[in-house]
Amino acid sequence: MQKPLPIMTKSSTAVRTRFAPSPTGYLHLGGARTALFSWAYARHHQGVFILRIEDTDLERSTPEAVQAILDGMAWLNMTPDEGPFYQMQRMDRYREVVAQMLEQGTAYYCYSSREEIEAMREKARTLGLKPRYDGTWRPEPGKTLPAIPADRQPVVRFRNPIDGVTTWNDMVKGPISFDNTELDDLIIARPDGTPTYNFCVVIDDWDMKITHVLRGDDHVNNTPRQINILRALGADLPEYGHLPMILGPDGEKLSKRHGAVSVIDYDTQGYLPEAMINYLARLGWSHGNDELFTREQLVEWFDTRNLSKSAAQWDPKKLNWVNAHYIKSMDNSDLASRVAPRILAQGGNPQAADLAAIMGLLKDRAETLNQLADGAMLFCAPWAPADSDLLAEHMDEQAVTLLADFATQAAELADWNTDALDGVIKSVLAKHTVKMPKLAIPLRLAVTGQKQTPAIATVLAILGRDLVLQRLQAA
Repeated sequence: MQKPLPIMTKSSTAVRTRFAPSPTGYLHLGGARTALFSWAYARHHQGVFILRIEDTDLERSTPEAVQAILDGMAWLNMTPDEGPFYQMQRMDRYREVVAQMLEQGTAYYCYSSREEIEAMREKARTLGLKPRYDGTWRPEPGKTLPAIPADRQPVVRFRNPIDGVTTWNDMVKGPISFDNTELDDLIIARPDGTPTYNFCVVIDDWDMKITHVLRGDDHVNNTPRQINILRALGADLPEYGHLPMILGPDGEKLSKRHGAVSVIDYDTQGYLPEAMINYLARLGWSHGNDELFTREQLVEWFDTRNLSKSAAQWDPKKLNWVNAHYIKSMDNSDLASRVAPRILAQGGNPQAADLAAIMGLLKDRAETLNQLADGAMLFCAPWAPADSDLLAEHMDEQAVTLLADFATQAAELADWNTDALDGVIKSVLAKHTVKMPKLAIPLRLAVTGQKQTPAIATVLAILGRDLVLQRLQAA
């Protein structure tokens, strides 16, 4: 059910930011970064972060896309203070404002057909002018409007100023100006009465008392139009900041050919949300030379003055490095709880061994949770004996003798741990005057079924006395 809009006073000075995605697909990386910067700015100023779903594109908006956005926001733990609000549930409010603007003369009905509009634009192109609507139906003092066609439903156009300059000091790009002569009288309502995107955005920002708008720089051309509508309504203007795009590793616009571009895809691939927050924040923002920082530090440090004016570049290797850092820094038990579902998905049993201990063994070399799950299958997968060719190659008479001696000494250990097992290994090697591979490879094959594993003494310690001795006996 739609939550009511907050009751705000005009004197309110609280920072209020918003993230306003269109639900026509997943939450992509550029959108996630925009949401992060808006969230961090609000948190830094003890303000309010609002989530608004701009779902007026009925042909492309889907419930699945809405859920994908909500899931992505939840994974990144960017919980809005208000919302989500849905534009389709605010249609009556938009129509109310359109009616007021028509009454006040800041908007007007336009009956020009598509063909007539295109003819106007073509004429402008011929004259070397910017193609635009020529104001045929715009009321002016002393002007006689054409006869209203009987068979045509009008659109509603905003009466844009015809002179002067619309200027704002962009939080990212600095001063930006547009001559009002370059701006069309924007359509704010279609023939069926449904409002258009730019109009809905303006009314939402007005009603929700948005003070700061951070969004992609593909919206720069929308901003002067939105500012002029807000001024016509007598509304306070938010501050605007337009973020440069994110480029792929090849310098081109980030797209599916560069790999996953959906935030949730990175969850599936085994990235930590803490690492993704850290990495996304560095795509267009900086705090000195700090590369690694917590969510709390981001909130403390975030300032729009440190937003970059140039495009950021996506670097998968850098993301892996950041993710590996967070994996190494994480408590083993916490890490185990995150990896357990991935082990289950591979058909393993995360309770087959001490999973926290396994994380401690594996995490220094892992870049993703999926790599940890793969490594943990050594302990959690159903038992599978070594390949017969490997056994034929390495299980000779000497190997059997070494394993028997190891099993005898290991069975007598008072404490079954890595140090004690390391001691047994060294004792067997010294007694039989052989080097480590002569014992370690047969030992791995006999106990794990694999030729290569992490440090064998730690592997044996995690597997446990009974299981290790049982498999050695079988070998």
